[in-house]
Amino acid sequence: MAEQDSKQPENNTQEDQPNTPEVELETAEEIAAAEAAAEAAEQIAPEPAEDDEVAQLHEELAAAKDAVLRAQAEVQNAKRRAEQDIEKARKFALERFAGDLLPVADNLERALESASGDDEVIKPIAEGVELTLKSLIDVLGKQNIEVVDPNGEPFDPNLHQAMSMIENPEVEPNTVIAVMQKGYTLNGRLIRPAMVMVSK
Repeated sequence: MAEQDSKQPENNTQEDQPNTPEVELETAEEIAAAEAAAEAAEQIAPEPAEDDEVAQLHEELAAAKDAVLRAQAEVQNAKRRAEQDIEKARKFALERFAGDLLPVADNLERALESASGDDEVIKPIAEGVELTLKSLIDVLGKQNIEVVDPNGEPFDPNLHQAMSMIENPEVEPNTVIAVMQKGYTLNGRLIRPAMVMVSK
């Protein structure tokens, strides 16, 4: 009996030994599975961050493209404005000079009016003044300075300045019946309005 009892504990000890490695093995497998799950989670986790970064880069790229397009448009607009300013400066560079020269044409016209008559002494002078005036008007015409002489035309406030209004039943109302001073335009821009009398 004593021998059997002494053997029995040995058997119990042997039975306990094989169970321990199985428990350790299961625990090791659980640890390995947990580690694998953690690694997988680490690999999956960065993807949203990468997506956010890619989306942010796309937004920055779109903003940069927009800024470049705006800059190009501004450069083109500035270039166009500069070209227009240069063209205007070229077309209207003579405006002040022409304005200073117009009284000379006015004085020559007045000289012709006062020299009109049959006096043989004044005729050669009047012809000289007339030729001088014609030469001056030709030079002005070459520089695109045109005369505004609206006698008999309808009154145009853009080109004419009414000095007085006179009743005249022979013509329609708002008709220019007399030009006291001719007007002039430079490339279509008015540099001096014609001073006129208008019918009521």
